[in-house]
Amino acid sequence: MTRIGFVRHGITDWNLENRIQGQTDIPLNDTGRKQAHALANRLKGEEWDVLYASDLIRARETAEIVAAAMGVSVRTDPRLREMNCGAVEGTTQEERIARWGENWKSLPLNIESKESIVDRGLSFTSYLLANYQDSSVLVFSHGALLRLTLKQLIPQVDTRERLRNSAITTLVHFAGSWDCELYNCTKHIS
Repeated sequence: MTRIGFVRHGITDWNLENRIQGQTDIPLNDTGRKQAHALANRLKGEEWDVLYASDLIRARETAEIVAAAMGVSVRTDPRLREMNCGAVEGTTQEERIARWGENWKSLPLNIESKESIVDRGLSFTSYLLANYQDSSVLVFSHGALLRLTLKQLIPQVDTRERLRNSAITTLVHFAGSWDCELYNCTKHIS
């Protein structure tokens, strides 16, 4: 049995401004750091064998705060990065409409495909299953990558609810199938 806790990073100023972050390296804000500390307090008494994070600062910093409370280190993997949002990174909805019109989503703006994001997420998950059997792994990443990956791993679960900042979703892999123990939980900050 392999247990994986998928965590979305703490909040950033761009989250609050509704700006698309994508792979732009935006740090946590003070609230995001408080969310990470609250998550660390929640998880420090649990058994987690290894922590992985996206190499983008907002996910890595969230992971490092949790890891410090547990006395473990964080490994990074670029497959855990947020989707590359191309030309729209750093923009708000209003700015996108002003720049490209109402149908901006249909334009070739160099945005990474959903298939590419899912491939990265599933590739990393397969890596964990191959290398951490009978282990518990915490994975710190980003909203789009996590949402699209989880949709593939647990199609029986309604994953339409937007993942909240610092939320944890816990899956267990046993006998070739996935079971969702916890979805989008933020009781540490609620």
